[in-house]
Amino acid sequence: MTSHLVGIGGTGMSALAEWLADQGETVTGSDRFLDAHTAVPALTVLQTRGLPLFPQDGSGIGAHTDRIIVSTAIEPDNPDIRAAEARNIPVVHRARALADAIRGHDLVAVAGTSGKSTTTAMLGHILHEAGLAPSVVNGAPCLNWAAPDRTGAVLAGSGSLCVAEVDESDRSLLAFSPRAALVLNASADHFPLDETQRLFDAFLARVSGPVLDARALPPPEEISEGDWSVSFRLDGQRLTLPLPGAHNAIDAACACRLALALGVPAAALAPALAGFRGVARRLQLIGVAPAGFHVVDDYAHNTEKIRACLHALQRRARHVFAIWRPHGYAPLRKMSADLVDMFAETLRPGDRLLLLPVFDAGGTAVRNFCSGDFARLLVARGVPVTCLTSLDEAAAEVRAAAGEGDFVVTLGARDPALPRLAQSLVKS
Repeated sequence: MTSHLVGIGGTGMSALAEWLADQGETVTGSDRFLDAHTAVPALTVLQTRGLPLFPQDGSGIGAHTDRIIVSTAIEPDNPDIRAAEARNIPVVHRARALADAIRGHDLVAVAGTSGKSTTTAMLGHILHEAGLAPSVVNGAPCLNWAAPDRTGAVLAGSGSLCVAEVDESDRSLLAFSPRAALVLNASADHFPLDETQRLFDAFLARVSGPVLDARALPPPEEISEGDWSVSFRLDGQRLTLPLPGAHNAIDAACACRLALALGVPAAALAPALAGFRGVARRLQLIGVAPAGFHVVDDYAHNTEKIRACLHALQRRARHVFAIWRPHGYAPLRKMSADLVDMFAETLRPGDRLLLLPVFDAGGTAVRNFCSGDFARLLVARGVPVTCLTSLDEAAAEVRAAAGEGDFVVTLGARDPALPRLAQSLVKS
């Protein structure tokens, strides 16, 4: 079978492409970043593996194409979809394609509005280190598994278990019927809170085996922060994760609890967690700039994720400079009130928010609420915000103002230039 993935450079789509290729399927793809000649690590890896990539103009669809795979982010009038429809080629949602691709494995699904990618990687890493040889299909690269010819989001194991991140944003988690599952948390992100809670309840009703619902569990005991680590006590055992933040301790405890339910010995937890290197763009410490400030890159884009990131850094920083690019016009408008409250409550005297224009991926987005509109709401609440027009301006701003003991964090989803900015700050 030949599958063509539209938007193949996205984290979830590139992971699916890698998984399908690992299974021997012929995979092609297209992406707007490719059309724009924008460097994206996942695209580089897929090209290194020899996957044919095409402009997103329908030219990659032909008689050889058995199906095209899309995510909810792809508009119905996308040229690849139109080309497929003209040839009567089936259009399949990513979640359905993944559910079909991992059939034959015992699915262990990780859900929640925050922390899914990190927890999926942690759980997969624990199971791997314990000798269960799991497969993993994640929504972000695990640094333990990255290589020049691997995205890091996929671990190909020989065992029966497959750990996968499943998404509530488009309700596609209901395409899966897991053997075991974990729900980390629920917040008003893509839906109102009560609707999100009902969605996760419906998902858990589809699980045939062990269920861990962290919404009903107390946090682990004795959470303690180190220089760039966090430790906690679970069932009488002291465990340390080489990542900061109480939220990471809570997610690690969930991963450990589900690993125990899947047969991992308690003695295997501590060494596995100690060797976990983290996930790309999740509180990823890039390095220290010549001026002495630390640089961190983080995918945080909603209220709770940004709050957790800032809290983790504030425990370690004199001042935090947060360079944030909102990832979409509609999400910014919908979350604006909660975001304003969060920034007003979280930012300390001396901390600064450097606000970039909304990331514009093209397409049919309604562009009627922009960063400038949001900034006016922040100013009315006394939040220290500076509106910038480019990443170059952000770099100049922090180089002029940040120093020893400060942390600079690049925040936001979708824009591949943010991690490059973080790298450049360390090098210059």
